Amino acid sequence: MLQKIHNTRNRLSKSEQKVADIVLADPEKVVHSSMQWLAKTAGVSDPTVIRFCRELGVTGFTAFKLQLARGLASKETFFYRDVSADDSSAELSAKVIDSAIASLVQVKNQLDHSAVAQVIECYRRCQRVEFYGSGGSGVVATDAQLKFFRLGKPAVAYADSHIQHAAAALLNPDVLVVAISASGCNKDLIHTLGIARDTQAKIVAITAADSPIARLADVTLSLDVQEENDSFAALKSRIAQIVILDVLAVGAGVKGGPKVLEQIERARKAIDFKFSPAP
Repeated sequence: MLQKIHNTRNRLSKSEQKVADIVLADPEKVVHSSMQWLAKTAGVSDPTVIRFCRELGVTGFTAFKLQLARGLASKETFFYRDVSADDSSAELSAKVIDSAIASLVQVKNQLDHSAVAQVIECYRRCQRVEFYGSGGSGVVATDAQLKFFRLGKPAVAYADSHIQHAAAALLNPDVLVVAISASGCNKDLIHTLGIARDTQAKIVAITAADSPIARLADVTLSLDVQEENDSFAALKSRIAQIVILDVLAVGAGVKGGPKVLEQIERARKAIDFKFSPAP
C-alpha cells in the first residue's frame, strides 16, 4: 500500500496529496488513528480522506488501514526516496538499494503468470528471437541476447532504430520479437513493430500496460514501475526489465527439456578454461 500511495501521489488532487504525505511520513501512526485525526492533521475534510482511499482502490478508510497494516507487517515497505547532496554514503546506498528492492517487489506482485507461460511457449515454437530496445532498454536487450543465445536458437539484439526498421522488414512468422520499453511510447519502436506486424512475426512486449507498444503486441508483460526521479536514468525500470527477462530465459531453459539444458551446459563448458588456474 505504501508503494501504491507513492506511485499514485502525483495523480491525486492537491488535497488528496496532503493526505498521502501524512501517511507516507508516519504510516504506523495512521494505522492506529481515526479518519478524523488524519483529516485534521492533513488540513482536509473527511470526504477528502474517503476519496483518497477510493483512488487507491479501496472502499473506505477502514479497508485502507487494514491493507496498510498488512503491508507494514510484511516488511515489503521499500520505496524510492530522493537522494541529496547531504546524504551520507550509507544513506545514499540505502535509498538506491531500497528503490531496487521496491521494483522487484512490484514485479513480483504485478507479473501476469499466464502471460509468462504464453511467452515461453512462443519462444519454444520460434526459430529465432530478436530483442528491440532503445537507450537503457537497448542495454537490457543486449543482456537478453546474452541469456537466450545459450538456449540453442539464434538470438540477436538491436538498439539502433534504423537497424530495427530494416531488421523488422526481414522477419517472418517463425521469428519471435521481444520489444522492451519502459514508457511504451517510443515512436521509433512503435514504427518498427508496425513493420514487424506486416511480416506476421510474433511480438512480445515488456512495457507499460495499455500503451501504444502494448497494443501492438500479441502478448504483453505489463511493467508499471514508476520512476520517481529519472535524473540518473530509469533505475527501477531497467532492473525490472532484466528480472522479467531472467524469468523468461530460465523458464524457456527448464521447459525446453534435456536437449536445451544440454546446450546450456555445452556453452558453459566452452568457457571453463578461462576460469581455470594458470598452469
